[in-house]
Amino acid sequence: MGKIYLIRHGQACLGAANYDQLSPLGVKQSYRLGEYFKSCGIEFDAAYSGELARQQDTLKHLLDGVKAPKMRCHITSSLNEFNSHAVIRCAHQGPIPNPSSPEGYKDFFRLLRLGLLVWMSGQSCPEGGLPFATFQENIVQTLKAVQHNHSGSVLIVSSGGPISTLLAYLLGMNDHGRIELNLRLRNSSVSELNFNSSAVSVISFNTLCHLAQPEYSDWLTYA
Repeated sequence: MGKIYLIRHGQACLGAANYDQLSPLGVKQSYRLGEYFKSCGIEFDAAYSGELARQQDTLKHLLDGVKAPKMRCHITSSLNEFNSHAVIRCAHQGPIPNPSSPEGYKDFFRLLRLGLLVWMSGQSCPEGGLPFATFQENIVQTLKAVQHNHSGSVLIVSSGGPISTLLAYLLGMNDHGRIELNLRLRNSSVSELNFNSSAVSVISFNTLCHLAQPEYSDWLTYA
């Protein structure tokens, strides 16, 4: 029986001109997770990441913490996050709030929920993006490739959208449940799957064991 560790990227720069970069805290979260895996004696047979900078940098710093910086990594677009602004445009054509203040944050994610529902229901497709059915199928195919090619422990670093989509698919959840999973994923969190060549089961969701000690209490973030 193999195990997949689904990792959400470390804290990025929400509200900045370039969101797709780790914050200084995001770097520390990622490295600390690698240290935790190392302390548990977990050795990885393979690592996968999306193409985005925050995903690949999370994997890089995680592997530095594991002391396996030269592990071969599989980079695939199927693990890329959706464009949140384009998804919001599926349901809202006015100004998009900047999530850099508490009020802006609340309004931004209220509109994101609406856009996600429209996209997932097939009513609209984000400009420059994929129909949701294709987005989901690409992620499922990556899971099947892992099942086919590996039998040990596998790292998959991605974002809230792909991770929640895969988990909801495996658990048979509806669109509302999928969105709730998405918006509750914490930075550098771990969700675990057991797998063999014919089956996959979810055994944990959104855990932060590497940040359980009191000295890391202010390292818990969501964006």
